[in-house]
Amino acid sequence: MTQTVMNFDGPTFSPQYDGDRLTSQLAKVFTLMRDGSWRTLGEIADSVGGSEAGVSARLRDFRKERFGSHSVERRRRGEPSDGLFEYRLLIREPWAT
Repeated sequence: MTQTVMNFDGPTFSPQYDGDRLTSQLAKVFTLMRDGSWRTLGEIADSVGGSEAGVSARLRDFRKERFGSHSVERRRRGEPSDGLFEYRLLIREPWAT
C-alpha cells in the first residue's frame, strides 16, 4: 500500500526512496506522542522501530507549519551531567483528537 507522501524536503530527500518511509515514521511518532507523555529519543525509537536520529527529525518536523505547527518540549532527565533529554508533543488544534 502506498501512502500519500507528506511535504518533506531537503537536498538529500528523494520521494521515490524516502517518501513512504518518512510518512510512515511521522505517523507512528505522532500516534505514540499524541498522549503528551515525556519520552527519550531512545524510548520513542524503540516504540516505533526507528533510529534516534530519525525520531529527532520527525519531532522537528512537527514544529513546522506544514506538519501542524505543534509544540515539542524538551527537558533534562536524570543528572544534568548525563546529557539525557526527554520530549513531549503538545498538539495544536485542530489536530487534537
